[in-house]
Amino acid sequence: MSKKSDDSEPKKKGKKDKGKADASAGPSVAAHPRASYQVRRAKGWGGLAGFGIAAYLSYKAGVPTFDLGLRAIIAGLVGYMLAWACAVTVWRQLVIAELRAAAERVAAPNPDLIPARADKAKANAPAAQAAAPAATEGS
Repeated sequence: MSKKSDDSEPKKKGKKDKGKADASAGPSVAAHPRASYQVRRAKGWGGLAGFGIAAYLSYKAGVPTFDLGLRAIIAGLVGYMLAWACAVTVWRQLVIAELRAAAERVAAPNPDLIPARADKAKANAPAAQAAAPAATEGS
């Protein structure tokens, strides 16, 4: 019997592919360079804060050591998940805002929104309108 070729086997994702998003799928928080870093950072701080606060409050309440540790670990997990959800929600909006700002920079500015440009556009408009009928009368 012949051995199967390596092409038929699905490729396994290694550690290099972890955390990489497909750019063709559109904008994402995972593909944004600053967002992915700050979401990871927020998760870490959220977990530590939840753990620390629960441990402190349990200690002050006189909870036995085993229960104190269990509560602190559970609160750390909750803090981790809460921080992750908040960070992703905030960065979704920031990624969309950055895309809109980039699109506005590329697009031509609206002269009505900038008063100095609106004055120049109004000053040039009558000259352009006056030149157009003179060119058609001579033909």
